[in-house]
Amino acid sequence: MCIICGFIYSEKEGIPGEGIEPGTSWQEIPESWTCPDCGMGKSDFILTEI
Repeated sequence: MCIICGFIYSEKEGIPGEGIEPGTSWQEIPESWTCPDCGMGKSDFILTEI
């Protein structure tokens, strides 16, 4: 979950519109990736269980 805007990345769903296929683990997301809602970096996310 993004600590800035609350966007939640779901490994199950991915983000197909950004080229991240469903099933892509968080570890596979490049460090250069940014939040699609607010533009913050991957380092601004925290692990959250839903």
